Amino acid sequence: MTTTKNSKNAVAENNLFAIAETSGRQFLFKVNRYYDLDRINAKEKEKITLNNILLIKDNKNISIGKPYIKNAKVELEVMSHLRDKKIIVYKMRPKKKTRRKMGHRQELTRVMVKSITIEKSESKNSTKSESSKKSTSTKKEES
Repeated sequence: MTTTKNSKNAVAENNLFAIAETSGRQFLFKVNRYYDLDRINAKEKEKITLNNILLIKDNKNISIGKPYIKNAKVELEVMSHLRDKKIIVYKMRPKKKTRRKMGHRQELTRVMVKSITIEKSESKNSTKSESSKKSTSTKKEES
């Protein structure tokens, strides 16, 4: 019975995911999972950072961007470069004896999600106090 309790806790802890925009599409990323994206110019074992994060959900909080979340990032590691299965494209014009058969294999990059992070932005009070200090210092210099 302890194994079922541990598995429930593991599911609750691993409830972190992010929706990010890359390769002209939106992907739902989870930590320690791999995804196949369109070819990325990076070498194997190289780390990539995605900054176009639309949504992040952890156990209790959901952060939604307008359109993107500031200070949020998804770190990926390139595992390998591969090609997708072949797609056959067949075009035919009826009654014209025109036929064309072509194939296409999409170039892909397999990436592993290493981490999903959102950094806390500075409090608004600290930025207001800094701006007020600057304005008071300029007034003293003028007089």
